[in-house]
Amino acid sequence: MRKPRGFSLIELLIVVAIILIIAAMAIPNLLRARISANEASAASSIRTINTGEASFYTTYPAQGYSAGGGAASLTALGPGAVTGCPATGPVVTAACLIDWNLSQASTAVTAKTGYYFAIGSTSAAVPYVQYTVGGSAGGFNTSGVRGFCSSEDGVIHYNADWNNAPETVKATCSSAAWPQLQ
Repeated sequence: MRKPRGFSLIELLIVVAIILIIAAMAIPNLLRARISANEASAASSIRTINTGEASFYTTYPAQGYSAGGGAASLTALGPGAVTGCPATGPVVTAACLIDWNLSQASTAVTAKTGYYFAIGSTSAAVPYVQYTVGGSAGGFNTSGVRGFCSSEDGVIHYNADWNNAPETVKATCSSAAWPQLQ
């Protein structure tokens, strides 16, 4: 009699089926973990922007906060160029208070860790005495499911199923639909 060598086709199919079943159980958990990590990063980015705004207000009191509205508000907190701060030092349009990636994360395409951000103000002109910063998932249900916002009080709020542009209206951010982040 000849001794059998190797595995039969049935044995290989059973092993492959077991691997696929284990992968089917693990992949959703990995995706949820990634969403959770992106949301934690977004809340941290909101806190970083709050700190940057407070420093900006102190450094440039005639300007107030950088919250003139639009992407320029976020860019003003950053270094101004990917290469770093201006050679002459920080200026009102490039205060070097947050990193380049965060200062450029103003659209879903340029999102930082799956989230993009915007700053708004109720002030119509300089000095900007109020601001509201918001963050939204670049891809809802793939990079995140919660929206985050905060204002000059430093309290971070969230909305559990925010699927819109970043919230930059102070009254909305402070409403019951946006509870405080614990």
